[in-house]
Amino acid sequence: TTTTAGDECASPAMENYNLPLRVGALFIILATSALGIFTPIVLHKISPYNKGSLRDWMLTMGKFFGTGVILATAFVHMLPEALENFDSDCLSDGWKSYGAFAGVFCMISSFALQLLELAAVANVERIRAKKATESLSADIEKRHTSNSSLDSSMTANQITTLETECHDHAHEHIHSAGLLEDEEAFKHIGTLILELGIVMHSIIIGITLSNTGSDEFVTLLIALVFHQFFEGVALGTRINDMNIKGWTKPLLMGTLFIVMTPIGCAIGIGIHSSFNPNSSSSILASAILDSLSAGILLYNVYISLMSQEINHNADFRRTPFIRKFVCFVSMYCGAGLMALLGKWA
Repeated sequence: TTTTAGDECASPAMENYNLPLRVGALFIILATSALGIFTPIVLHKISPYNKGSLRDWMLTMGKFFGTGVILATAFVHMLPEALENFDSDCLSDGWKSYGAFAGVFCMISSFALQLLELAAVANVERIRAKKATESLSADIEKRHTSNSSLDSSMTANQITTLETECHDHAHEHIHSAGLLEDEEAFKHIGTLILELGIVMHSIIIGITLSNTGSDEFVTLLIALVFHQFFEGVALGTRINDMNIKGWTKPLLMGTLFIVMTPIGCAIGIGIHSSFNPNSSSSILASAILDSLSAGILLYNVYISLMSQEINHNADFRRTPFIRKFVCFVSMYCGAGLMALLGKWA
């Protein structure tokens, strides 16, 4: 029997919709996500935390593992799904005729993020320059006050030399402190961008899970349990890099990640009787969101995680070869395991 486009676009039969199982899946995903993201955060927050310790080394490997997870999420889970959806027979010919909309939306989100990050960096530098000017002015004023009480035997040239040395020293101190502040601010920006991409994808995952047929539901749930755990570890290790004092912000960022897929599940359960995942609007929305999310994650991985933290990181370049080797193996394992999950999720 030939399957027509109309059959493909019809709402799938949801016979024997097991509501308790799907509600249970919501809480399973919630618990798994919490375990994934809060394990590295708690390990990092427990005092005393020493650089170079076994715990620090484990979290470093977790961070590289997470980089691989994020890269594979974009390449294996998001882009192929978007490409498939944009090629669906349920879409109008206008969407299907071009054939590269997934790449276009991925590129658009990458460009948008580059502009957003540029604006954020400019704002950080403007704030730092203002603080530096205020600090320098206060220091010069203090030195002028001190100079008024200097021994009258000092010549004008000696006083000018002293002021110049003071100015240079203060400028050097402020510049070095500012660089550290900038680095922390850039890590904040990168991590927030990363969470944005993950959260957008999580809603789609939840709705899809709740509207999956009974035959495929358990397999997809098991795959998503690992998917959410690995993504949680990836995001949790990046939140640690923000070096936030206190628990409030890490808890808020962790909670946002934890609840988004269950919220998607709840939405899917609520609309399952009327929702048609094969409708053109559903397929198009999923395709666009997956493409945009892929662009966000790819930009973040290559610009923030791999380029800045590996290729252009002086500390990493000074790391012994064996540690570098283990870090790269961890990253490849993360990518490989996430790619393997792409067979089912």
